[in-house]
Amino acid sequence: MRRRLGPAPATVRLQGLDRASRPRDSIRRGRFPRQRDHRERLAVRRGFPGQDPHHRGHFSTGWQAPEVGDLFRNPNLATSLRTITRDGRDAFYRGSLSDAILAYSKEVDGLFSRRDFEDHTSTWVQPVSTSYRGFEVWELPPNGQGIAALQMLNLLEPYDLKSMGANSAESLHLMIEAKKLAYEDRAKYYTDPEFAKVPVAALISKEYAATRAPLIHRDRANDRPIPGEPAAADTIYLTVVDKDFNAVSLIQSNFVGFGSKHVPGTLGFPIQNRGCLFALDPNHANRLAPHKRPFHTIIPGFVTKQGQPWLSFGVMGGDMQAQGHAQVLSNMIDHGMDVQDAGDAARFRHFGSSEPTGTPANAGGSVALESEIGPEVRRALEAKGHRIVDSPGGFGGYQAIRIDVARGVLIGGSDPRKDGCASGY
Repeated sequence: MRRRLGPAPATVRLQGLDRASRPRDSIRRGRFPRQRDHRERLAVRRGFPGQDPHHRGHFSTGWQAPEVGDLFRNPNLATSLRTITRDGRDAFYRGSLSDAILAYSKEVDGLFSRRDFEDHTSTWVQPVSTSYRGFEVWELPPNGQGIAALQMLNLLEPYDLKSMGANSAESLHLMIEAKKLAYEDRAKYYTDPEFAKVPVAALISKEYAATRAPLIHRDRANDRPIPGEPAAADTIYLTVVDKDFNAVSLIQSNFVGFGSKHVPGTLGFPIQNRGCLFALDPNHANRLAPHKRPFHTIIPGFVTKQGQPWLSFGVMGGDMQAQGHAQVLSNMIDHGMDVQDAGDAARFRHFGSSEPTGTPANAGGSVALESEIGPEVRRALEAKGHRIVDSPGGFGGYQAIRIDVARGVLIGGSDPRKDGCASGY
């Protein structure tokens, strides 16, 4: 990214990277208090079967879950970050960090080989977009799920959601039904485009949405959603915008909780386990194969209007992400909410769609609603055929910056459901 976009000479950019690493390097010397979400995740997972002792030593005290406010330090992670700052990507893929991971893999009878690291490449991809009521919404193409949000918006655009009201039974019904259809396509078509032809342009086209629209009924839930046939053609999120309106929308995740729960030696970080999202069916587009990237859920987003940046945003939460993107954007564009209210508003989460791992749909699935959505809306959705279930959480974590170019103003929004904040400096 520095080579492509950095406006300053290389020496200045490298000095900037060194300064950027210093707050994390302070972990070597100091500590920070654990926050609520971090504590709860450790409490839930402290009894994970076969949990690596290195993991316990880094993130908890024996089997005892920490309390909110307990001080935490990770000097090993600080050392790893300083090594990457000094030696660049090769430190991880060809240097001391890969050596440590390979040694640890051998110790626990893992399957990593040196070729896995040396052959790895990262790709610079072009984002794709669809229009929604005069706004351009930008997402990353597969192997992630970003275009599911675009497919949902295409299906919703013909409806006057504003007149229905935010979180009304009518608007929620339409959004849930749009999610079902988009996620059936997600299960069938989304995969690593280097291993299969993914018809991205067709899937996010208005014409394709029009062919899928008859499957949405205003008065009843679809209990047998199917994929279409388009014509050929633990997660953290952060966003930063500078004084020149250059924006970064970034999301990172080890997948389940703390990933694999394996921390190699003294590196200070756990290995991810996103390979869980491969399909084991040899005929599936997302099938497991050497050097192939699995389907993944992490999707940073942008919105532009008339060619100008308008919003940089993301919603953490696995399968919740694409349906969360559609909900917060509808809150802002259809219902006029500001960047904070759009994230505060109650959400739905639909479960039971077909999965890219090959798991089939569970009939029409089920819908969880946050408690602010009242009983009359729940009853109205049940009358349309939706199965409403209770869920104590899992509605995602949203962060966003609204970019007002005309006034030269940046407005941040941060989700109260997660440990996070909006700050300006």
